[in-house]
Amino acid sequence: MEFALDSGNTAWMIVATALVLLMTPALAFFYGGMVRTKAVLNMMMMSFVTVGTIAVVWVVYGYGLTFGSGGGYWANPSGLWGLNGVADDSSLASGSGVPFLVMAAFQATFAIITVALISGSIADRTKFAAWVVFTVVWFTLVYAPIAHAVWGGGFLGWDNSITASSPIDFAGGTVVHINAGAAGLALAIIIGKRKGFGKEPMRPHNLPFVMLGAALLWFGWFGFNAGSEFAADGTAGRAFLNTTVAPAFALLAWILVEKIRDGKPTSLGAASGIVAGLVAITPAAASVDTWGALAIGFIAGAVCALAVSLKYKFGYDDSLDVVGVHLVGGFVGTVLIGLFANIEKDTSFADPNTWAGAGDTLSPMNGLFYGGGLTQLGTQTIVALIAIGISFVSTLIIGYAIKYTIGFRVKEEVEIDGIDLAEHGETAYEEAK
Repeated sequence: MEFALDSGNTAWMIVATALVLLMTPALAFFYGGMVRTKAVLNMMMMSFVTVGTIAVVWVVYGYGLTFGSGGGYWANPSGLWGLNGVADDSSLASGSGVPFLVMAAFQATFAIITVALISGSIADRTKFAAWVVFTVVWFTLVYAPIAHAVWGGGFLGWDNSITASSPIDFAGGTVVHINAGAAGLALAIIIGKRKGFGKEPMRPHNLPFVMLGAALLWFGWFGFNAGSEFAADGTAGRAFLNTTVAPAFALLAWILVEKIRDGKPTSLGAASGIVAGLVAITPAAASVDTWGALAIGFIAGAVCALAVSLKYKFGYDDSLDVVGVHLVGGFVGTVLIGLFANIEKDTSFADPNTWAGAGDTLSPMNGLFYGGGLTQLGTQTIVALIAIGISFVSTLIIGYAIKYTIGFRVKEEVEIDGIDLAEHGETAYEEAK
């Protein structure tokens, strides 16, 4: 198909790319506010350095491994090294009139935020150099293959031979959130608990930072979800609206759980509820109607509010609740598509990223509550569980390799005295010296 530039779609995708890139600095504030004073810079640097490492490896070989030719564990990056020499009107350019390089830049921001999300599970105790190495290795061995499997024509994507119907992951429930959450659980197990975990309070040092980070994440998430349509059209509009209402209801659900359980709703809970709702609606953003989005938001907010306490029951130190919010929220959102998907049957329905709106003629990909039976529910569950297994096992291998070579954890005295000063030679606040 001959490429025809659509300036409107291209303008929207440039904006969406900038919005998603903003999410990683936003995550730095969100995570940075949640740790103790002596670790805030290290926590924020783990997000910022990920922008550096993943942006570089993405253009050098990452895009090719993910979206190149072939359907193996990785794609074939031949001809895509450095993304040089690929014309905007090549066969790789978007059918919606968006130039190739804009598409590639947009996908880079997804890779960056996915890797950065993992850092929250190992806050306060991780060698900065080890984290830098991990970002590159994990991207290469885990992110690129899973993104290729789901979005690049691989074995977990559209029209695969594993599931009974085509799985739906509009903007990254499996690729981003389940992937990062499962990896976070693996690393938390490998590195071990913070000194004093479960015995002494480890309260957030700056809740306004946390709320600022959540607000900026929500702002950037409109690019994340609505931008995944690669066009300024009705599907993007549906994703945009769902990205408004799902986290709004998740916020209310989370603080309701807090009120019932603890007697008081908290700002940390409100911020966490927003993120839980954003995580859960990500895979479903364009395949559910407003009622479905509200249901997914409420369920995710309540379930994640309860799930964050699992680390105390099972004894893993997921410092900033990557498992409780991203793994659980991503799983909830991915699976609930099997209940709430509401897609009109359309003979031109070529992939799950096409929203035709609810109509009288039902799609076979509809969820159980919209006449589709159990097929899509089974498909969504299978794909989610496979993604968890691949990410968790692969991350265990990578994590142990780093642990027993260069070491992953700082010395005990560094953790006690403050990782910021030891790892970076500076502190966030004068009184922290």
